[in-house]
Amino acid sequence: MMETHNISNALAILRDLGFPRVQQNERSALCLLALADIGRDKTWTDAANPLVGITPMMEFAKHHYGKDYAPNTRETFRRQTIHQFVQAGLALYNPDDPSRPVNSPRAAYQLSPEALELIREFGSEHWPGLLKQYLIQKDTLAIKYARKRQQQLVPVIVAHDMEIIISPGAHSRLIKAIIEDFGPRFAPGGKLVYAGDTGDKWGYFDRGLLAELSVVVDSHGKMPDVVIYLRDRNWLLLIESVTSHGPVDGKRHAELETLFSGCSAGLVYVTAFPNRSIMARYLSEIAWETEVWVSDSPSHLIHFNGSRFLGPHS
Repeated sequence: MMETHNISNALAILRDLGFPRVQQNERSALCLLALADIGRDKTWTDAANPLVGITPMMEFAKHHYGKDYAPNTRETFRRQTIHQFVQAGLALYNPDDPSRPVNSPRAAYQLSPEALELIREFGSEHWPGLLKQYLIQKDTLAIKYARKRQQQLVPVIVAHDMEIIISPGAHSRLIKAIIEDFGPRFAPGGKLVYAGDTGDKWGYFDRGLLAELSVVVDSHGKMPDVVIYLRDRNWLLLIESVTSHGPVDGKRHAELETLFSGCSAGLVYVTAFPNRSIMARYLSEIAWETEVWVSDSPSHLIHFNGSRFLGPHS
């Protein structure tokens, strides 16, 4: 059958390209077929390189090859196949919009132009020579595409002699503004304890400092986006970065209060927005006894408490 033949050929291509054995499986073969848009009635000369997301790849496998994967295997596709394709330079990540956040539902992948040119020749007399040429330049290609991805990352200065890199996107840019702009203005001398990252939940975490404050959080704790400790006042600022959802509303306030219930420092709850138009969407949700900071008006703070300015409430 053509379906089985195409899957076998995709596996042969992955072997020829030098992918490790853990990527030489049916799932990876189907991902390659989806990236190349090789349906059951197509041959490798028909290969193309459309933009494809993870879920469409799974739907492609079901529609064209009768392979039905459960929705909860989506992360397996991403982490154990597509991630390696991108690292190797076989596939490109968000080539249409490199600044797209890593947790965006619109994330898309595409065969690199070099890979597309190569696999169109699979099975032809030109394949051995072109494969050899591709393998010689493979590492160079992987470095080139990795450098392009690196250029989209957001550098954040967390101390005068330290910088971290977080994933691209509006959410990360707001986290950067919180650390580099809000912090010096409203928590001068404060020490960064935690900064989340949409690509790596634990982007920066000083566990030792948090433990000093009698707080131990495991990987299941839903941390705020930024945590800053102001030692001279013994305040711990819990800050949410909101670009599309997630202000400190009543529910979130209670979650954070529970998560940091043993903290020896006073807790200050802050919601940060990039601008007032986004803030306006959430005005009715923001909890009392919290603070609001807007990045495009950085010198101002809005107090949702009525009785005092920035500070913890018992």
